[in-house]
Amino acid sequence: MIEARALTKAYSDLVRGDVLALCGVSFSASPGQVYGLLGPNGAGKTTALRILSTVLQPTSGTAIVGGFDCVTQPELVRHQIGFISANTAVYDRMTAWEMVEYFGRLYGLEDDELRERMEQLFERLQMQEIRDLLGAKMSTGMKQKVSIARAIVHDPPVLIFDEATTGLDVLVARALLDAVAELREQGKCILFSTHIMREAERLCDRVAIMHRGYILAEGTLDELRDRHEERDLEELFFQLIRRQQMEADLISN
Repeated sequence: MIEARALTKAYSDLVRGDVLALCGVSFSASPGQVYGLLGPNGAGKTTALRILSTVLQPTSGTAIVGGFDCVTQPELVRHQIGFISANTAVYDRMTAWEMVEYFGRLYGLEDDELRERMEQLFERLQMQEIRDLLGAKMSTGMKQKVSIARAIVHDPPVLIFDEATTGLDVLVARALLDAVAELREQGKCILFSTHIMREAERLCDRVAIMHRGYILAEGTLDELRDRHEERDLEELFFQLIRRQQMEADLISN
């Protein structure tokens, strides 16, 4: 459902020259699976997700979503995905219902199908009480519910969550994680980016640990723990990063 093959993304910097945000990253995710991209800020997670959502083009490599190429078939890819992040904007002068309806129409849903789909979503996400509330009057948690609803109104097979719990209070973050788990049970292929170890442990079927544009390790949590002889995911994470930094220092010296 999602396949990244040797993805590389380079940026030009006037001071530093070419900067590599992604360095030959490869991974794949299947339906009914939550695949986690785990890493600190600047690891390259968001760059990878933006390539897979057709916002960025890779410098080299291939990204396939739902059988479509993200570079040569971007329109087809966009119909396959729903994208949710911590920075998804909600329009102040539109109600929750109007925003979700607007995006449903952008995806070409017919009136009857769209209304039925929205009624189901507003009930499932417990959004009936904010149905007619303007975006300007919504709390952060309310806005995040609207973001999820408009991302899945067209029932996409692939969902991409980019640090989606950042800035949310504990209760709202928990509700979002519950929604992700429910979507997995529905057979969705979910790519979930986070730097929070507990989220990865709770949700992810497989993870790729990223740092400075590289994947340092990949597999199920049990596979990673056995392979690196470390049961604590956070300690495993720090060990891998320390090792990469030491190797980089040796090369530079």
